[in-house]
Amino acid sequence: MKNSFVETENYLRFEGALKALDRRGADEARLVVVDGEPGLGKTTALMRWCAQNDAIYVRAKKEWTPAWFMKDLLAAFRIPAPHAFSKGFEIAMNTLMQRRAALSLARRSFLVVIDEADHISRSIDIMESIRDLADVADAPFVLVGMGRIRDNLTRYPQVASRVSQYVRFDKASDADVRALLDGLCEVPVADDLATFIRHATGGYTREIKEAIVNVERFGKRNQNGADNPVTIAAMAGQVLVNDRKTGQAITVPEPR
Repeated sequence: MKNSFVETENYLRFEGALKALDRRGADEARLVVVDGEPGLGKTTALMRWCAQNDAIYVRAKKEWTPAWFMKDLLAAFRIPAPHAFSKGFEIAMNTLMQRRAALSLARRSFLVVIDEADHISRSIDIMESIRDLADVADAPFVLVGMGRIRDNLTRYPQVASRVSQYVRFDKASDADVRALLDGLCEVPVADDLATFIRHATGGYTREIKEAIVNVERFGKRNQNGADNPVTIAAMAGQVLVNDRKTGQAITVPEPR
């Protein structure tokens, strides 16, 4: 499979939300919530954006405490965490302000992305720390989760009111599947098989990539090229992907 990144509709919506964030009316509205089911490409998309834009990526842990959160945040900046939380907060705040100012001079956005944020969306202490850092350092934070963040934040109006943009990652569209196949698969794939891939995978990016690996293996073995893309008829009876609910293999059907 090609080592490349495909800008799906989900990714473009996320980029659109960041542009809207820059045009926000309230200065304190510095939070963005990105959610959606597992397997829709959220982590891949956000890590890619962070790598390209010198943003900070941190993965929340289920047992995070405010002190552990601060330690991991500072580690993302390659700064050792002091013993006192208050000192760590001061260092993080100053570092965020410096990074934001430097990127602002280059007319680039700065973000802190916290993945798996469902783990912390019920922790008022951590959420308040994030709110304080965002407010004082004028640094936007992106909270990434699996659909529970928005509901959980309703418990904390003082935090929820800071959310400027909500972005939901949806299942891949027909156009997304076609783009993923064209951008990642090392053998050409016919439209009829592309349509079946979307049906068989339910539009989940994780399963689409699994299908691409199997199609690619088949196509290389059978020397499929531009003049003979892999079709349903060619792959009939071959395993395409495993069903995420049952774990059973889904095979390519005989053409009708």
